[in-house]
Amino acid sequence: MSETLPVELLGPPALPADHDPLADGILMAHQRAWLEDQSPLKIAAKGRRTGITYAEALDDTLIAATSRSGGGDNVYYIGDTKDKGLEFIRYVGHFARVVSKELAQVEEFLFEDQRDDGQTKHIAAYRVRFASGFQVVALSSRPANIRGLQGVVVIDEAAFHKDVGLVLDAVNALLIWGGRIRIISSHNGEDNAFNLLINDTRAGLYDYSIHHIPFFLAVQNGLYERVCLMRGWTPTADGKEEWLNKILRSYGPRTEARDEELGAIPRKSSGSYLPRALVQKAQQEGIPIIRWSKGESWYLDDKRLAEAKAWFKEHIEPLLDRLDPKRRTALGQDFARDGDLSVIDVAQAIDHTRWATAFQLEMRRIPFDVQQYVLFEILDRLPRMQRAALDARGNGQSHAEAAQQRFGVERVLCIKATQQWYAAAFPEYRAALEDRSWILPAGEDVIADHRLAVLVRGFPTVSDDHVKGSDGEQRHGDSMIASLLAHHASQAEAEEYAYRPALPAATGSARDRFMRDDDDFDTGHGSFARDLRGGF
Repeated sequence: MSETLPVELLGPPALPADHDPLADGILMAHQRAWLEDQSPLKIAAKGRRTGITYAEALDDTLIAATSRSGGGDNVYYIGDTKDKGLEFIRYVGHFARVVSKELAQVEEFLFEDQRDDGQTKHIAAYRVRFASGFQVVALSSRPANIRGLQGVVVIDEAAFHKDVGLVLDAVNALLIWGGRIRIISSHNGEDNAFNLLINDTRAGLYDYSIHHIPFFLAVQNGLYERVCLMRGWTPTADGKEEWLNKILRSYGPRTEARDEELGAIPRKSSGSYLPRALVQKAQQEGIPIIRWSKGESWYLDDKRLAEAKAWFKEHIEPLLDRLDPKRRTALGQDFARDGDLSVIDVAQAIDHTRWATAFQLEMRRIPFDVQQYVLFEILDRLPRMQRAALDARGNGQSHAEAAQQRFGVERVLCIKATQQWYAAAFPEYRAALEDRSWILPAGEDVIADHRLAVLVRGFPTVSDDHVKGSDGEQRHGDSMIASLLAHHASQAEAEEYAYRPALPAATGSARDRFMRDDDDFDTGHGSFARDLRGGF
C-alpha cells in the first residue's frame, strides 16, 4: 500500500527551506557542465561528494516537470543503497517545490518489477509526481527488468552495484525506445565493469559523453565555499586549508584508496584477487569446454541415465581417449545442482612442475544420480590419476563422500572450503597462474569466474556476486573453483598399495602369469589394473 507523506517531512535537512539551486553562486562549473550536456548517454566518473547527484536530481526535476511536447519524461533512479534513493528523492521533492513551483508530494510505494520469465517482485520505492503526468521514481534496489523502464534511467554509484556488468548491459536496451541513460559513479578498481565501459567508450566502441570530475576539480570550482554555505560556516583561507588537510589525512598511507575515491583514478589493486590480465596470460586457445544443460524436470525422466550414457559416449569419451596415458592427471569439481553450474576440471601434467587443463565440463540442472555417473566414469578412465579434490559443501557433501567411498580417501579429497582453506590454496593457485605453470582454457566465462575471487579484509575468498555467462544464465565463479580444486589435487602425490596373492604352482611361474594378458587380472580389480597399465 502506498503511503503519501508531506514533502516537508522528507525534505533534506541540509537544505534550507528557501534553498534555490538556480540562484547565483550555487551551482559549480562541473555541475553546470553536466546539466548542459544533453547527450542521450552520459557518464560521470567522479570523486566522492562532488555534487553530481545533486545536479542530476535538479535536471531530473526539470525533465519530469516538462510536458511531453517539451521533452518531458519519466525518470528512474537506481542507487546502490536504499538510503541513496531516499536522499535523491528528497532533493527532487525540494526542487519541485522551489524550482518548478509544484505542490509535489513524496510518496512511498511498492514498485512492481515484471521479470522476463513472467514472475513479479515488488520493490520499495519513492516517487514525486508532477502535473505534467510524469514522475521521478527512486528504487530501493535494482529491478530485474531494467529494460522495462522507459524514460531517463539514472544508475548512481554504478561501480558498486551487485552484478554491475549486467546492469550496464541492460540499460543499453533502453535506447531502442528513445530512453536516456545517466551513469554516475566513483571508481571501484580498474577491472570493474564501470571502468571498462569508460575505456571502451574512449576506444570508440560506445557513444557515451564522459565527464571526469575529481574531488580536486570540485574544490577548484568552489566546493569548500558551498560546504560553508550549507553548514553556516564563514569561508576563510586558513579554514579551507584545514578542511582539505583533514580530508586528505583521513586516508593515511592508503594512497591508492585516496586517489581512487578523491582523484577518480581507478586503483590497480581493486577487490579483485585474480585480475583480468593475469587470467588472460594463463589462458590457451583450443582447450575444450563442454557445456551440458537440461530442463528443470529432467530429473523425473525415467530414461535420463540411458540418455546420459549416450551423451557421455559422444562428448566425453573422445576427450578421455585423447589424454596422454603417460602423464599424471588431476581433477577438481565445484558441485551444484541448480542455480549455479557444476563444473569438472580435468588437468594433466606437462612436465614435473607445469600443468594444463585438458578439458572442462560445465553441467547445469543435472540431477544428482546423473552427475555421480559422469564423475565416476571420468575417474575410472583417467590415466595415472593422481588425486581428485571435490567440493564437499552443502549438496556436494553427499556427492564427494560417494566418490571417496568408491575410490578411496587417498585418491579423493572432500574439500569444505573455509576462509582458512582459501587463504592457503589461493596464493599457490595465483602463483601458478603468474608463472604459467597452470594453463586455463580461453574464454570470457573463465575470466568472469576468476574475477569473482576477491580480497576481503586482506584474505582471498569468493565473492557472493553472480555474473551472466555466455549462455545468458548465472555463474558464480564455478569454473574458477573447479580449477582451484584441480590445482590443489595436483600438488601432492597419492600413494596406493595393493596386495597380489601368490599363485598356485600348477598355473606356472609367477613371472609367466604376471606377463600374460591382463584380462584375468582385470576381473574383480576394476580400474586399479587399468591404472597399472597406464603407469600409475
